[in-house]
Amino acid sequence: MTSEQKIVNSEQAEEHVELVFIHRSLFIRSFMAELYEELGLTKEEYDKIVKILGREPTYVELAMYSVMWSEHCSYKSSKPQLKNFPTTGPAILQGPGENAGIIDIGDGQAIAMKIESHNHPSAIEPYQGAATGVGGILRDIFTMGARPIAVLDPLRFGSLEDDRVKYLFEEVVAGIAGYGNCVGVPTIAGDVYFEECYEGNPLVNVMAVGLVETDKIMHGYASGPGNSVILFGNKTGRDGIGGVSVLASQEFTETAQEKRPSVQVGDPFTEKLLIEVSLELIEKRLLVGLQDLGGAGLTCAACETSSRAETGMEIDIANVIKRETGMEPFETMVSESQERMLGIATPENTKNVLDVCKKWGVDAMVIGKVTDDGALKVYDDGELVGEMPSRSLADEAPVYHRTSAKPDYIKEIQSFDPRSLKTPRDIEKAFMDILTSPNICSKRWVYEQYDHMVQTNTALIPGGDAGVLRIKETQKAIALTVDGNGRYCYLDPYTGSLIAMAEAARNLVATGARPLAITDCLNFGNPEKPHVFWQFTESVRALTEACRVFNTPVVGGNVSFYNEWKKGAVYPTPVVGMLGLIKDIKNMTTIGFKRRDDIVALLGNTMPELGGSEYLKVVRKKVAGRPPAVDLKKEKALQECCLEAIEAGLIKSAHDISEGGLAVILAECCIAGKTGAVINGREDTDMELYEWLFSESQGRIVISFKERSLFLLEKLCSRLRVDLTVLGRVGGENLQIGDKINISVERLKNSWQGALHV
Repeated sequence: MTSEQKIVNSEQAEEHVELVFIHRSLFIRSFMAELYEELGLTKEEYDKIVKILGREPTYVELAMYSVMWSEHCSYKSSKPQLKNFPTTGPAILQGPGENAGIIDIGDGQAIAMKIESHNHPSAIEPYQGAATGVGGILRDIFTMGARPIAVLDPLRFGSLEDDRVKYLFEEVVAGIAGYGNCVGVPTIAGDVYFEECYEGNPLVNVMAVGLVETDKIMHGYASGPGNSVILFGNKTGRDGIGGVSVLASQEFTETAQEKRPSVQVGDPFTEKLLIEVSLELIEKRLLVGLQDLGGAGLTCAACETSSRAETGMEIDIANVIKRETGMEPFETMVSESQERMLGIATPENTKNVLDVCKKWGVDAMVIGKVTDDGALKVYDDGELVGEMPSRSLADEAPVYHRTSAKPDYIKEIQSFDPRSLKTPRDIEKAFMDILTSPNICSKRWVYEQYDHMVQTNTALIPGGDAGVLRIKETQKAIALTVDGNGRYCYLDPYTGSLIAMAEAARNLVATGARPLAITDCLNFGNPEKPHVFWQFTESVRALTEACRVFNTPVVGGNVSFYNEWKKGAVYPTPVVGMLGLIKDIKNMTTIGFKRRDDIVALLGNTMPELGGSEYLKVVRKKVAGRPPAVDLKKEKALQECCLEAIEAGLIKSAHDISEGGLAVILAECCIAGKTGAVINGREDTDMELYEWLFSESQGRIVISFKERSLFLLEKLCSRLRVDLTVLGRVGGENLQIGDKINISVERLKNSWQGALHV
């Protein structure tokens, strides 16, 4: 062979190698294209991953990016809007960015609080979906060093006339009860709404709060290169794999259900052990950092803790204790098995941490160490299967500025004038129909399944305006509520969201608590649809404005998108969880009328506002009109007036007016107080009586008080420019309103309490 032939052959060989390399790369890209689409990533997102890594990702890496860059974990559609929230204030010790927010309540004590959603899992497997929602939110609380002291459950379902909705409702309530009761945390408040739009996509939100000493607050930081990374709690299985990318970040269609992973299974007894283990480790100061494993599992816990601390981490998944054989590395990294924690400890304290876990009978294993290079490295029995910057997983997901467009239906539906309808022939019948409707009637069937007295802190049981917990060994108490009317937000997301904030604040104020902070769960449809994103941005705009007026910063929360089913999206449903402080529990106020001959009066004034009301839905079978207007300055003045009156000892009962209007609130005051009332007075108005009774005007509270307090109340209301109208007096066995309604309290109670059953 001549030298020229050798050169030709050499060039052909190089071309062949190059062609093989090109074909191999094309094959890999083609294979990965199918894979990243199944994992919920777009081509642009995949290309960004390749750019970050400088190469094609491994299977493990791609799975990790898919869960961390999902909507559920990355907030890639909502970040620009959420940045507008006020998040700081004199009482705020920890705002968004950690597992839970923390609010100072004085005397070296603070409250940790957070709200989350478990909507799609609950639609698939309602008992476990709801149960693991409770478990997950509790871990967010004790991860911060706080002992969980309460759970609240805002729930939304379709019509109870549908058999599957009945099944979902019954099982969700059972799941919340089963987990909360077993773990020993009281469920003290919540709300339940029934609207047809939630039929195929129920909303199961769960809020939790905990009590922590301010010098024992723990953070999720993987600080200190060389420190041990310890996984403790339940064994790792295949449950929930890809849950945040498949279930929580896609439209809930039949196709999405076919792709669904198995829903996580909760173990409340292990959770109880985890609470005690974690709090003991924090009490003994054995941990540098602590993080729970929730959505995205070990991937999320590892990258978030190292990213926050600006460190790196090495993990060998061969050391992860598994309950199933043959688990692939990616399965171990993205499994959402419940009741697991990731602790960071110095080498000197590592054995002590393992000993505490052993004492409580909790599995624990050192699975890695903290490094200083900013990389998250995943090994499988010593073999490197993934290496990527921690920040790229936790903080560098693409951010989308979605298109926003006001939907066409808004103009048409708001043009309806409820006053165009005729006066109801029988006002008393209309009243009873509203009182016994699913959204208004007593939710006793729900909350009686919950243990709301465990831990013996509960000062006000479910059924009032808010839940109240005493802080033992102090005079203080905290009040908690969750509020959000999706129907109002469907008609006008801005005004509806203002109402959610205003009602939450009034609920707290009516118990004697001053609002301090909120956590919110924003439940919406597909943000890629312009009208849905418009609803979302309008809602955030309203919440931001109201938080500033009420001095209630946002300390954390959750955005739940893609709440859609075959008939469309759910109502835009922002749920506001609010915390208030009662400085002296002696000032706690309840809704029930107290004494015969006490005066019944109204703070605030009534307008003919029936748009989106229960009257319109129940009696007229319509969802239309404009929701009631909100004047934030008047709301703030009303709240201050009510609080000052309570703290001065002028008020014996207080109940805010919301859905159903004045007539419903008067009935609830009578039922709770086991006494009647005679209502003769009425504001100077040209409204029809039914409009006055069923209007859902905001900024109103029904109060009762001794006659001798009237002068001082009038003086207080005059100073704060709050309207005060005397309506009548407490007494008798009936609720009598003019000459149109006269019903015994016993009948009201039986009808109201017995209307909801499954």
